[in-house]
Amino acid sequence: MSSSYDEYSLKHMSNLMGSRRQKSVDDGEQSLIRPPSGDSGGDLLDQDASTPGFIYVLAFFSALGGFLFGYDTGVVSGAMLLLKKEMNLNTLWQELLVSSTVGAAALSALTGGSLNGWLGRRICILMASFIFSAGGIILSLAPDKVVLLVGRIIVGLGIGIASMTVPVYIAEVSPPHQRGQLVTINSLFVTGGQFIASVIDGAFSYLSHDGWRYMLGLSVVPAVLQFIGFFFLPESPRWLLQKGRSQEARQVLSKIRGGQNVDVEYDAIRTSIEEEEKEMGGGGLVILRILRHGPTRRALIVGCGLQMFQQLSGINTVMYYSATILQMAGVRDDKQAIWMAAATSATNFVFTLVGVWLVERVGRRKLTLGSLIGTSLSLTLLAVGFLLSAQNSPPVTLHPVDSQNSTCRLYGYCEFCMLDPDCGFCYRENGTRVYEASCVPANPASTDHAIWGRCSNQTEAADSPIWAYNYCPTSYSWIVMMGLILYLAFFAPGMGPMPWTVNSEIYPLWARSTGNACSAGVNWMFNVVVSLTFLHVAEFLTYYGAFFMYSGLVVLGLVFVQGCLPETQGLQLEEIENLFAGQLCSCGASSPNDNHNVQYIRQGLEFSPAHYGAVESDSAIAYITVSTASRC
Repeated sequence: MSSSYDEYSLKHMSNLMGSRRQKSVDDGEQSLIRPPSGDSGGDLLDQDASTPGFIYVLAFFSALGGFLFGYDTGVVSGAMLLLKKEMNLNTLWQELLVSSTVGAAALSALTGGSLNGWLGRRICILMASFIFSAGGIILSLAPDKVVLLVGRIIVGLGIGIASMTVPVYIAEVSPPHQRGQLVTINSLFVTGGQFIASVIDGAFSYLSHDGWRYMLGLSVVPAVLQFIGFFFLPESPRWLLQKGRSQEARQVLSKIRGGQNVDVEYDAIRTSIEEEEKEMGGGGLVILRILRHGPTRRALIVGCGLQMFQQLSGINTVMYYSATILQMAGVRDDKQAIWMAAATSATNFVFTLVGVWLVERVGRRKLTLGSLIGTSLSLTLLAVGFLLSAQNSPPVTLHPVDSQNSTCRLYGYCEFCMLDPDCGFCYRENGTRVYEASCVPANPASTDHAIWGRCSNQTEAADSPIWAYNYCPTSYSWIVMMGLILYLAFFAPGMGPMPWTVNSEIYPLWARSTGNACSAGVNWMFNVVVSLTFLHVAEFLTYYGAFFMYSGLVVLGLVFVQGCLPETQGLQLEEIENLFAGQLCSCGASSPNDNHNVQYIRQGLEFSPAHYGAVESDSAIAYITVSTASRC
């Protein structure tokens, strides 16, 4: 980075230390920022000190917002298989019911920044859980698809506010050495919600009628639990300080830290806020101030880029349509597809646990890069599975007279028949051999059977023909299943939680709510684009073409992260802005723990200017900015 980093760091730490020097004279030596890797020095909070249990209580109730997000994205996958039969949903209505929640979440996430700055993190989380509860009740009682759509929109409003508030709240109450781990717990709860939702989908899929009501309505339970819990939990101390409620902020910070001495941390936060207010002038719209201020503008670009590439990697396509994708791969039975989708959700959950374990050991940057490489390769495998299925697609051998003169009679293979939403594949099988196969129009009222012919009135008899809508019989479904599991195994530890973790860290306090709102809004907007277009993209590019496209987009994300994402591991939130003081996307810098170390030394010791960027003394104590390595 440029020399402005050293100047900013020295100026910032000079102001911070002014109120603490006398105490340092008495105490001898005191470290302010963690020493380089391998050193055993302290942090603003001693990393060896036991973490108070209260911080885990805060993280748990906060992360219930992530659980609700995950539950919704997971439950709609299985519920859609039942809904499209009971309510005769066409492709457009299926996509509307999925993407309406996402669109509402995008809008509420964008407005959530202003709400967070005005009302605080705690009130916003209470508001989100209340809205989600109301939406869940409407979904469980919906008499038709229009009311169902309204319920999905209301649920989306709650999810959007929670998605940008929860990571910020957890980051602001966490000690630095556990911040990445605790914010990643929110992503763990997201995947846990998806797994629980898939199990509930499987359990209620055996009901002959209205199983989807229980699937969608049970989301009220964790929403109510979070609402009750946050009545007894405190506001973020950083937000309280920003609003001038200093006494309350100190009390909350002391409670969160389990009665440990919080003087140094409290002063660091207060001084950082004061410096920000002086530098930024405190006037104008926050988003305009972010864009005018170089470090925050660069941080916003990195944060929004991460959220964009998370969605362009196709994760919510996989989660929303996992059961449908498995049917596309040749899994015929609805219940079997739902339970296999549960297996993919379990994989997502288990490997997010791996991410929780790795985030403070490997760091955000390396974890994200490794995740993107594996995600691209597994999407390629997924595409190859669909490609092999297409190349070995069974031929149409019967051409019955079509009185409606539909396009279905023109297709010679199941692959092309399947890609037409108006057609289905009617066939018999003997072991693995498909015979007496025809492509006929699907019934627009219910795609579970053909509109005429031998597949129009299906029975459970062993010799009755099989009706395949939206899939073809294939022996390659195991490749698709393997691709799905590998995709989640690579995505879950890195690209799943890291965009949220990094965004919760990289903005200064005055820009944190708005920065997270913007990045969350970008996430939800691209979520809308991907989920609303997947079935149509698959129709025009074929299924293997769609997944090859996602794989290519992941490669672009890999280039972006390699060049633009610095390491934030182990830094105080108030220090991270310095990472963006230099040119954007210059090299993808390493951790500042490897480059700069600010600490007290006793006066009289000699140091070479070649080792230290600056030295400033005051009576018995001098404090220095240490430069130990290049940032590129």
